[in-house]
Amino acid sequence: MRAKLESTATLLAKVKDGDKMARDQLCSTYLPMLKRWAHGRLPAYARDLAETDDMVQNTLIKAMNKLDSFSSLREGAFLAYLRKILLNNIRMEIRRFSNQRDLLQSHHEGDENVTGASALDQAIGNEVVEKYENALMKIPDQAREAVILRVELGYSYPEIATAIECASANAARMIVARSLYKLAENMK
Repeated sequence: MRAKLESTATLLAKVKDGDKMARDQLCSTYLPMLKRWAHGRLPAYARDLAETDDMVQNTLIKAMNKLDSFSSLREGAFLAYLRKILLNNIRMEIRRFSNQRDLLQSHHEGDENVTGASALDQAIGNEVVEKYENALMKIPDQAREAVILRVELGYSYPEIATAIECASANAARMIVARSLYKLAENMK
């Protein structure tokens, strides 16, 4: 895992210098991670407008087009950058769907909910996601990265230990456990 993360910095430098093979390798490295993270993030009611794979590809395209403005200050920074772009894409897609839903409902006044998801269900889902994202931003960088790697990307504790430069898998497990507790406290 560490070699992969270290090679990310090398690949980023090569991509910035115009190396197309490095660009392809960088995309093939992060594509599966992003797909795994994105799976299920787009609410079911909005999936007819954009497939998860399309959103992941758009995320990579946006990231590659803005690499000149990206500077990696630590390991895992590029993954965090990709995650942020993907999260913004998901939010934009939900807003786009909401606008289309509102337009549909104005044409079908009196009809049952056109989207299949109640406004209450949507509001509760959006509120929980918003609380989670806000709480995540309140915990320290290392803790945030550990939670994202474990919960959102499904990394093992040894992989997390390597990624966040932690002494051992057990130490990584403790960081994740404490971070999740703090996250839950912040979500109240």
